[in-house]
Amino acid sequence: MFDALLLEKTDAGFVAGVQALDESRLPEGDVTVRVEYSTLNYKDALAITNRSPVVRAWPMVAGIDGAGEVVESSHSAWRRGDRVIHNGWGAGETRWGCLAGMARLNGDGLVRVPGSMTTRQAMAIGTAGYTAMLCVLALERHGVQPGHGDVLVTGATGGVGSVATAVLSRLGHAVTCATGKPSEADYLQRLGARHVIDRAELSAAGKPLQKERWAAVVDAVGSTTLANALAQTRYGGVVAACGLAGGHDLPTTVMPFILRGVTLAGVDSVYAPIALRREAWSRLARDLDPAALESMIEDIGLSDAIDKAQDLMAGRVRGRVVVEV
Repeated sequence: MFDALLLEKTDAGFVAGVQALDESRLPEGDVTVRVEYSTLNYKDALAITNRSPVVRAWPMVAGIDGAGEVVESSHSAWRRGDRVIHNGWGAGETRWGCLAGMARLNGDGLVRVPGSMTTRQAMAIGTAGYTAMLCVLALERHGVQPGHGDVLVTGATGGVGSVATAVLSRLGHAVTCATGKPSEADYLQRLGARHVIDRAELSAAGKPLQKERWAAVVDAVGSTTLANALAQTRYGGVVAACGLAGGHDLPTTVMPFILRGVTLAGVDSVYAPIALRREAWSRLARDLDPAALESMIEDIGLSDAIDKAQDLMAGRVRGRVVVEV
């Protein structure tokens, strides 16, 4: 038996609760993992609060991320005792996820925990931090280097924004953070932000082309914020877009692309190929300061995850939430 955060639809409606489940109920898969830590991402919060149709099959164990120890494997790459990370691949959406003591997963989608990293640190990073590194890699593939100019990070106190700020600043970039929480300016500056601006500067509709400010952008917000970021990106700049916390629309024009040669690079973490995942986790082990990561963490137990998901949706969470399961 193991505890799991189970999401159900009953005659009475949607129900989320921690239940004890028998291992025989685990889905098919070639690797069984004893999950030590999970985390809460924006998508997890959407599912746990039933704010969006994230879950596609019922009942569903929540949790798109997990890190722990292999206890059984028929996959050639994994054996008992290996420490592994799982991110995405439909967990918590179409197949049972990792906010549970046990998970049965597809071995092809697992990544080995870097030798210098604990499973708790891996989940402090989670999909949010791994996505932030995918954004950094996208900027680098398009030629962005330290010294090219200011890099804007939107949604900066969230998981993606916090890790992106810490990594970019450690790599030598001049980072400007946009946030709606002015009280968190000290937190962002401790992560390495040189400047902190009010997100209101980006949240109102603006001109298709505005003053050139940013050599590059990491955006987890979308909508008008992304449109303004594009309009303010310098000639030849790059914008890595990975989220829609502010909306899934994009009210912009082609002008930043055809008059300034701006690149909009989409970043997906759910189905990113395994080679890219390994590169991202290798870079996180190298380029994310463990002390900076520790300053982002809030630790909770599995029984606290439902209330914390409500807090995340209400914007009352900063940084990363680690769930000890």
